[in-house]
Amino acid sequence: MNYIRIARDILARKIEVEEPLLDLYTLLVFVTGDKTYLIHVHDAWATWRNGTNPTHKSLVPFSELSKETQELDRKYVEAIRETAEEIAA
Repeated sequence: MNYIRIARDILARKIEVEEPLLDLYTLLVFVTGDKTYLIHVHDAWATWRNGTNPTHKSLVPFSELSKETQELDRKYVEAIRETAEEIAA
């Protein structure tokens, strides 16, 4: 098993998202790690959603989302950070 698969499997135990989105969130584990913020998760989600529903109402820059909508990504931020910490240990 390679390091990407290990991180992806750890992350998949923490969150439930579709496969292509899980790959993008796994990339965040390595790119932003414990410094992952809501904006990073939104941008990854937006990249994925653009391919599945390019007219989705939340396909706007992060700063244009309501605070409530921004907070929907909090659990993903936490899971990505936790995964980054686990694989670094």
